Amino acid sequence: MATPTISLDRTDPYRPPTEHVRLQEDAPISWVQLADGRQMWVLTQHEDVRAMLADRRFSSDRRDPRHPSHQPYMGPDHRPGLIEMDAPDHTRVRRSVVGEFTVQKLAAWRPRIQEIVDASIDDMLAGPAETDLVQALSLPVPSAVIAELLGVPYADHDFFQDNSAEFVRAGATAEERGAAVGRLKAYIAELVQEKTKSPGEDLLSRQILAGADPEEVVSLGFLLLIAGHETTANMISLSVATLLDRREHLAELRDNPERTVGAVEELLRYFTIAEIGAARLAIEDVEIGGVQIRAGEAVLGLTNTANRDPLVFPEPDELDFTRMARNHLAFGFGPHQCLGQNLARLELEIVLATLLRRIPTLRLAVPFTEIPFKEKGPNYGVYELKVAW
Repeated sequence: MATPTISLDRTDPYRPPTEHVRLQEDAPISWVQLADGRQMWVLTQHEDVRAMLADRRFSSDRRDPRHPSHQPYMGPDHRPGLIEMDAPDHTRVRRSVVGEFTVQKLAAWRPRIQEIVDASIDDMLAGPAETDLVQALSLPVPSAVIAELLGVPYADHDFFQDNSAEFVRAGATAEERGAAVGRLKAYIAELVQEKTKSPGEDLLSRQILAGADPEEVVSLGFLLLIAGHETTANMISLSVATLLDRREHLAELRDNPERTVGAVEELLRYFTIAEIGAARLAIEDVEIGGVQIRAGEAVLGLTNTANRDPLVFPEPDELDFTRMARNHLAFGFGPHQCLGQNLARLELEIVLATLLRRIPTLRLAVPFTEIPFKEKGPNYGVYELKVAW
């Protein structure tokens, strides 16, 4: 029997790729071939993906060419960043920075994030009554927040946004992605050198003052700068597009603003921006869901279908803002669970609540079916979201 193939093609922007859904229904754990010819195990159910992410017999070290996320620029001398590390290095580096992202620590950022959101909306309202929300709000807000948190000059936001976009662009070659990585890391390395001489009141400076390895600080800054705005920007755009397309949900949040926190969790579950981010390499023989996975075999956990698993989320294709689905896997699970998840939640909550309050007549300026979705890249989202009021 031929090895089945899977793609990122969709028939509905509100649902995961068609082949992902088919696998979950017909063969929840399958040996498949990707469009680029690579073969690996694919897990589609919540229990199996969660078990794999929590098991340290599955490696995150991408230097091995057999790893699903290996890139040609990751040679044997490539120094892994936080998301590419296994214990004990991962444990050590993560412990050094996790305190920056606790709920309590980030609560102090709420007023500043509110100011950034209000300033972006002020700019929207001061101009024409139609705009691209991606450029007016979705990108500027998380970019400004993460830049301020890290101590990166926001004046350079075009540089890091453009290179981040190139890094995750669908169709970008390995050389193009590698070049974008190089430019960003060189920029952050220069910034780290400056902060070593003159530290400020920011995360990178605190890492330097604590004696962290400068190369690890550069890798950490690179990771947080990209992850801190790209995924959140996509989530803002998708959430707003959905609310404006499905007006009953918009009315629900306006009438019940206390449901915004639950709405954020449900939207995170529903869209799962990093749909195929749970990539690992088995370094020992492991049994998952009754299937034997051998050492050296690649494994891909589809968090998009895991978050639509009917065994965990009844009527998973329905949006239910009262579901309180905190057990979703949009931020991963286990040792590598997203470091900035509390920051992303806070930004989403503030953006949605403020936008609905301040621009009550907001509407889509184009039909929902004409929104250009990011269907082929590593992160789901939209390229442009035309809105009016």
